[in-house]
Amino acid sequence: MKVLKFGGTSVGSSQNIQKVIAILDEKSIDDNVICVVSAIGGITDKLLNAGQLAKNKDKGYETAFNTIKTIHFDTLNALLPQPSKAIITTLENSLQQLKELLNGIFLINELSPKTSDKLVSFGECLSSTIIAETMKNKGYNVALKNSQELITTDDNFTRAQVNFEVTNKAIKSYFENADQTITILPGFVSKSSSGEQTTLGRGGSDFTAAIIAAALQVSQLEIWTDVSGMYTTNPKLVKQAFPIDNLSYQEAMELSHFGAKVLYPPTVQPVLDLDIPIHIKNTFDPEAKGTIITKQEQQSKHTVKGISNINNIALLTLEGSGMIGIPGFSKRLFEVLATEKINVIFITQASSEHSICFGIDNTDAERAKKAIDTTFDYEISLHKINPIAVEKDLSIIALVGDNMKSHQGISGKMFSTLGKNNINIRAIAQGASEKNISAVVSEKDVKKALNALHERFFESNTKQLNVFITGVGNVGEKLIEQIKQQHSFLKKNLKLDVRIVGLSNSRKMVFKPNGIDLKNWAATFHHAEKSSIEGFYNKVVQLNLRNSIFVDVTANEDVANIYEKYLRHSVAVVACSKIACSSTFSNYKKLQDLALKYNAPFLYETNVGAGLPIINTLNNLVASGDKVISIQAVLSGSLNFVFNNFSDKKNFHDTVKQAQFEGYTEPDPRIDLSGIDVARKILILARENGIKMEIEDIENKSFLTKQNLESNSVDDFYDTLIADEAHFQKLYASAKANNCQLKYVAEYKNGKAKVGLQEIPEGHPFYNLEGKDNIVMFHTQRYPEQPLIVKGAGAGADVTASGLFADIIKIGNI
Repeated sequence: MKVLKFGGTSVGSSQNIQKVIAILDEKSIDDNVICVVSAIGGITDKLLNAGQLAKNKDKGYETAFNTIKTIHFDTLNALLPQPSKAIITTLENSLQQLKELLNGIFLINELSPKTSDKLVSFGECLSSTIIAETMKNKGYNVALKNSQELITTDDNFTRAQVNFEVTNKAIKSYFENADQTITILPGFVSKSSSGEQTTLGRGGSDFTAAIIAAALQVSQLEIWTDVSGMYTTNPKLVKQAFPIDNLSYQEAMELSHFGAKVLYPPTVQPVLDLDIPIHIKNTFDPEAKGTIITKQEQQSKHTVKGISNINNIALLTLEGSGMIGIPGFSKRLFEVLATEKINVIFITQASSEHSICFGIDNTDAERAKKAIDTTFDYEISLHKINPIAVEKDLSIIALVGDNMKSHQGISGKMFSTLGKNNINIRAIAQGASEKNISAVVSEKDVKKALNALHERFFESNTKQLNVFITGVGNVGEKLIEQIKQQHSFLKKNLKLDVRIVGLSNSRKMVFKPNGIDLKNWAATFHHAEKSSIEGFYNKVVQLNLRNSIFVDVTANEDVANIYEKYLRHSVAVVACSKIACSSTFSNYKKLQDLALKYNAPFLYETNVGAGLPIINTLNNLVASGDKVISIQAVLSGSLNFVFNNFSDKKNFHDTVKQAQFEGYTEPDPRIDLSGIDVARKILILARENGIKMEIEDIENKSFLTKQNLESNSVDDFYDTLIADEAHFQKLYASAKANNCQLKYVAEYKNGKAKVGLQEIPEGHPFYNLEGKDNIVMFHTQRYPEQPLIVKGAGAGADVTASGLFADIIKIGNI
């Protein structure tokens, strides 16, 4: 004998019912089959809705009834183009009874639990009738048996308790004498010992199948649904989730209790003691392996078997100094909840006995608060305890696994993963068996939490980075290209899955939560929304993706001013712009502190030397205990390019023009030539060395003339360069006469910094610095005579993009 149960989706349409019949056909080749079916998908909700409308004196219940009637007759007609008069009469009679029941609810303006059970029973009874009649018509040896004649319960309507002694006897008696090959039974429905219609509660069809399987002691119970087993987590929220091959009964019950809707927890009870395996199968992919649930703990390469969640949770907290050391508070609290028939989903109590918190369904929260506050009114009036505190819109996230108890650090990994993603934990519970670790979080963080935890425990340590880039000009384009080019390499060798999720320029912004196609990313802007700095930030926060990184590839002060908001939401920031780090020291320090507080890295290597590891080298020196004595550097690739190409044969104006044309200077070259850009860079290095310094503290001896500095526009500036050519030739002639090269040098020593044009003699490390290269010399206690030198290209889109990319990778490896 085989027992199979098919859920609402499996019988949700005529096409799906045909698949069910095909499975029953195969299963019945060499054995008799018992098939338990749910109501047609969505019908139970429609019945309850019709009942509520009728109760509320809303004539819309008649329309709701007609919809239910249409669905069932459309399904029958699709399965049997010429149904018999007998089946039509049977359906019409059942639906007439349903209509009369709804009319009665409308007239008396009441929908009691008893009446509700009568109402929802129609769903399974109608679907089982249609399926049985269809199979009879196709020539199968099939019979329909009403489960209400087999399963006897008490009168606890909507959640009836089974009388197993009477029920088991009835099931055995019926099937010992049954001669049909296939028996169709409606799930969920039952009848009390007094003859009233009852139901087995949520997931009752699973329970029906388990009751029958246990009574007949079959070799296996099969639960057929719309997914290929129980998944590592909710596949609708986590794309990488996959079916679990094997689970123990305890693991299955824990996962089901915490939201895995494939299996209803009480289903396990009837088969648990008899060690009857449960096989979860997919109606739409019958060949898929599915999940087998057995008594034995199963060996697995994953310590955690699954991650589940329950939404719509309210967390209630009873606390007060008057609870400490006083017996009976817990008893009184939970007696109140039991009296109100409120199910407690989650409980935790501090060892100080100062507070007890528990999780219940959101819909029960106000009723629970009122009842508890009334019960403890005397203690509240004496200020021994506080009125019950209620927090709504929460969810419970649970890690489940039999083998978790034998592995250290599971809790630490769970909580650190949530913390790194700015997911606040409101409460924690872990039993001594260590098969379940539960945490209460905000419902808005559930998707992020499930993805982050699934990545941590199931995805071969591959870490997904979700990147949002503002600024897709020259450097931005190069960065996108580098990420596309290295994607496979990073995933294979560094276990990093770098996805660009959002892009924006000054006009448009585009977001793709599953990642933008980098082969054709520019085309996505054709259908993009209007861009705004605040709008981009709001969308990043709204998406709430794990391991989010905001990359600023602009020189926009308004963008720099919003870094703080990103960091407060635990979104890492990678900055090409040096505006933030060279602003006031208080702002610089605030960003550093926020990065630490919210565990959101703030990296800006490209602020000083494009792709050169200058800041990283300095940080490593300081972190390792070395002391920086002085820093000397050529930090402007644009200025180095200018003075390497300027001569007595090429005027200064043309040289600057060439530098701007080749992209080595800002669109306004005065930013580079005034020395302010270099001053900002040495300021950042001084701050990274632990020095509190402002931009005004840096001595900036400009080589430009007063007329150059006072120019009103870029064009005006260029005109002044022509007019003052003699000044620049004089600088060049002096350097040439002294056999020196002109270099714009930044210096830091003894807590002071300065920038300015210098004549560098032959033999000095700066003398032969070519093209757009930068160079930094660190004199430290460990490098007193021969300095530590970092040298290389300090400007250009490719190297700047590579510096940004390196910071992104660094965040991925943290």
